[in-house]
Amino acid sequence: MELIVLCVGMFLAGFVDSIAGGGGLISTPSLLLAGLPPHIALGTNKVAASLGTLTSSHEFFKSNKLNKELLKMLVPFAFAGAVIGVTTLQFISPRLLEMLIPFMIFGVAIYTVISKRVGMEDSYDGLHSGNKVKGKLLTSVLGFYDGFFGPGTGTFFMFGLVKIFKFDFTVATANTKVLNFTTGFAALLTFLYNGQINWKYGLFSSIFMVAGSKIGSRMAIKNGAKFIKPIFVAMSVVMAVKMIK
Repeated sequence: MELIVLCVGMFLAGFVDSIAGGGGLISTPSLLLAGLPPHIALGTNKVAASLGTLTSSHEFFKSNKLNKELLKMLVPFAFAGAVIGVTTLQFISPRLLEMLIPFMIFGVAIYTVISKRVGMEDSYDGLHSGNKVKGKLLTSVLGFYDGFFGPGTGTFFMFGLVKIFKFDFTVATANTKVLNFTTGFAALLTFLYNGQINWKYGLFSSIFMVAGSKIGSRMAIKNGAKFIKPIFVAMSVVMAVKMIK
């Protein structure tokens, strides 16, 4: 039964995460239910999550949804921010963020619902000095946040890309996957260094995470922003409620 729960949980995590983020809400509890200690579950989850986001990134790349010029500029900031965040975590407790972040995520959900046009049209007009500075700042801060704390990173990345670069949700999701992979991979290297990964569970879980990510990405590409937006809002609310509890 634990094995079945793990397989189903990882598939659903990959599916949901590839569309709107928040897959960690499903994958980490699935690994805990499988009997892994919390610190090992977090490290093992990064193995599956990294391969899942890599799969999603590849699917969006094939559909020509990735903005390569933008990602070339932002990826180094995402990676550096995550490394600094992981390092900072060794010295400072994330307790304050644990209290604030749920309300920030809930705020994003409310704003997305109220602003009916946000994320529904792709109005990207290229890179210029204004959005370059904002994009680098966003990516550095969220890279740091993912290394330091983590929950909701994909949500904030998607919302930030929609607001700063005026992408629709489909394009924002595509580019978020690459940035999320970058920050997650930096965290994975840290868990690897600390020996906090169960490779048997990690690689087994990855099979189902990758399958869910592939199907979810293809559905997002096929159905577009109208499909992604309600799932994004729903996952934001669920994540905020889960963190408050």
